[in-house]
Amino acid sequence: MQNFDEYIRQGEPSQKEKAQIWQTAIGLQDVDRLKPSEYLLETAKENIENKITINEVQRRIDNYYKHLSNRKNIETDRTEEADKASARIAEILSNNTFSFSPLEYIEIHRRLFTGIYKFAGKIRDYNISKEEWVLNGKSVLYSDYILLRQTLDYDFAQEKQFDYQQFDLLQSIQHIAKFISGLWQIHAFGEGNTRTTAVFAIKYLRSFGFEIDNKLFAEHSWYFRNALVRANYNDLKNNIKATTEYLMRFLRNLLLGESNILKNREMLVDWKNEKDFQSAKSKDNEISKSDICTLNCTLEEHFVLEFIKNNPKATQKEIATHIRKSERTVKTITTNLRQKGLLERKNGKRDGFWEIMNCQ
Repeated sequence: MQNFDEYIRQGEPSQKEKAQIWQTAIGLQDVDRLKPSEYLLETAKENIENKITINEVQRRIDNYYKHLSNRKNIETDRTEEADKASARIAEILSNNTFSFSPLEYIEIHRRLFTGIYKFAGKIRDYNISKEEWVLNGKSVLYSDYILLRQTLDYDFAQEKQFDYQQFDLLQSIQHIAKFISGLWQIHAFGEGNTRTTAVFAIKYLRSFGFEIDNKLFAEHSWYFRNALVRANYNDLKNNIKATTEYLMRFLRNLLLGESNILKNREMLVDWKNEKDFQSAKSKDNEISKSDICTLNCTLEEHFVLEFIKNNPKATQKEIATHIRKSERTVKTITTNLRQKGLLERKNGKRDGFWEIMNCQ
């Protein structure tokens, strides 16, 4: 996404934020091997530069394709699909509202693909299989269409009941990985399932307080899709088991800023390059003591540390506002972090500041 790197490095805060959103929106088209047009890229730049609104972007893209000569059928013109879906993803990710529910998930699909797919916002009414490159042409077993709505409702209900406060950060991310991969495997929609799941996942992760590294989706959305495939494929006869290992690499880079190697070929079911695999695995395990300690924190403790890292003079009230918890909760969290040896308060009440400690 070199088209937008300059805005991210040198642009104003609003330009940087918009550029990152556009990187994600355009990068996600790669899950279906789609590429947007140059017209979309130039129009996106005008939005980043605050010359036009995101709604104006969408109007321009609609008019652009209405007036193209020799226009193809909208459902077979994949460049048109990439352009419109990119603009709509950018609009959705620019909006901070979110509701954790099957209806929100279905609504995202409707907003992304209205006018692109006739079944936009509708749960599929037929069974599917998809040949996958990482499975050498085989398919994941997707949910039976007859049970789709019940399965969606069940998975969302189970996720709502999960108490993240009882688990440390790494365990929480592992659970999130299982939820996202399970949601994808339901495959509620005939097409556009991965992009819908990705957009929903980004907004869900934001609701926890995570700051999403948009560059990961911009550069590795194809890896993200293949990781979802491997998380849902079993072939016990050939000793192949469903694993969230690859999805966890992606999520740890996305959420924790780690640098795990993301190579699609390593997810091939018949991957044999043991030397490269061991090299990648050893680098995955190169985690500092500080990172290990952070992984032993709860989600709330992690978010407090992340906020304090950039705001060492923050008051408990300011921390509470940021993580959307009470000051009493923040006091409990900071006490726990002190007991774990991860946080100290320096210089008293008036001129005090927080200091994040390294593990011994």
